Amino acid sequence: MDRTRLRRKVSLWKRDLSGFARRYVKNRAAVLGFVIFIFYFVMALAAPVLAPYDPFDMNLNDPNVVLKPPRQRNPLGTDEYGRDVLSRLVYGSRVSLFVGFLSSGIALVIGVAVGSFAGYKGGKVDDMIMRFVDMFLTIPTFFLILLVTAVFGGSVWNVMMILGLTGWPGVARLIRAQFLSLRQKDFVTAAVGAGAQDLHIIIREILPNAIFPAIVDASMRISGAIMTESSLSFLGLGDPTQPSWGMMLNEAMSAFRIAWWLSLFPGLAITTASIAFNLIGDGLNDMLNPRLKER
Repeated sequence: MDRTRLRRKVSLWKRDLSGFARRYVKNRAAVLGFVIFIFYFVMALAAPVLAPYDPFDMNLNDPNVVLKPPRQRNPLGTDEYGRDVLSRLVYGSRVSLFVGFLSSGIALVIGVAVGSFAGYKGGKVDDMIMRFVDMFLTIPTFFLILLVTAVFGGSVWNVMMILGLTGWPGVARLIRAQFLSLRQKDFVTAAVGAGAQDLHIIIREILPNAIFPAIVDASMRISGAIMTESSLSFLGLGDPTQPSWGMMLNEAMSAFRIAWWLSLFPGLAITTASIAFNLIGDGLNDMLNPRLKER
């Protein structure tokens, strides 16, 4: 009996996944965003293989290497220390994606847990939790990150943790709203009547139907995290031990008038990566939002 139910569920998952893929492919903007994401993901994953040089390798004593425009030896040019721009750009993708995904994941996990409990319980418990959430929403995230980096240093881990720990209230509000609308549905009432535990009802019955808005929000939150990390690095508050796109822009300011390639390529990387995740989020919203899906 259990195997039959499992096979039935697997069959339903495959059918839903296949239908989702067909609808997603029809959204050209979303497909473009996904292609750009795959490009940067492969770049970050295979950075040691794709980077032609060590991103920290300096050649200050060689005038034929310092501040050279794009050429065959250095396809994206070199900076004022003789470092290869392409190699630093490739390794910089690791920092941006790492901060984006982990901070978004932290916000998603905490927000889903808090929003699920508040929305399912309702009443005074819900009121108390939401007042706490409202308090967190008043915290200016960027200035908090500035404070933390000024005190503890511009570590990538510090930026990632602050973005995750301050980003969950928005996710909690989304999940709570879904739970408030779903907890009165017939399938939830049937589960309660069958004697199911609260945890079982939250995780197995309601959450699978309520998680979609949070997934869309998480994809767009990655874009915001990439922009925030780049902004901090541009201001000189990033991690000096890690090459990042924002830090490359910061270093490019000293030679902005004579070396256009130093700011162009990391600027394009930040812009295209941010746009990609926004396009993915829009596509997921079209696929998962019931009203838009019906249209």
